[in-house]
Amino acid sequence: MIDKFNLTQEQNIFLAKRNIIDSIWKSANLEGIAITFPETQKIYEGGNIEHLRLDEIITINNLKHAWQFILSSINEEISFNYLSSIHSLVGSNLIDMPGKIRIYEVKMGGTNWIPEVPSQAKLENLIESVKNIKCDTERILVLMCKLMKMQVFNDGNKRTAMLVANHELIRNGRGIVAISEKDKVEFGTKLIAYYEDENKLDELIEFIYDKCLDGINISGE
Repeated sequence: MIDKFNLTQEQNIFLAKRNIIDSIWKSANLEGIAITFPETQKIYEGGNIEHLRLDEIITINNLKHAWQFILSSINEEISFNYLSSIHSLVGSNLIDMPGKIRIYEVKMGGTNWIPEVPSQAKLENLIESVKNIKCDTERILVLMCKLMKMQVFNDGNKRTAMLVANHELIRNGRGIVAISEKDKVEFGTKLIAYYEDENKLDELIEFIYDKCLDGINISGE
């Protein structure tokens, strides 16, 4: 795999800020929240949408705060503590024990596969294990998918893993990742296939690389 985009960090931060509401909207749709882009923008700007439940509005505001956090700490190294900080924002007033590692077994929708109970040591080993992947984009997408599969926290793992991936993509000038409405069914199908079979990781990574990774092509480069 080769890097799809080659931006400066400043260019990638500009891209992320320009697309932040779109990214939040797509994340909300991925979580099953029926909301339009203009409605997402209204909530982002402090407004309210009557047809949404309180927890759905909290989800969107939490994503806003988490995005603001990763952009304000873009040069922080990925670690257990950094992941916990992101999840604390994603799960604030929404998820049981936000920022705390999962300590009990969970069942996953759409599959009989059950993830192992995680630990800080397993997470740190995962973060360390991907460092030898030379291509930035591949390394980041592998980390994202493996974090999703590990199910580090009680809930909100896809949101947290994607925010971690975007932090690393932006830091390295490699674009931004988001799952659009038209791609979410295929993404979900490939993600479950990967949960059940580790050998399906490459297929999931290729799909995300082709369909869900966005950036800008700089003239003359």
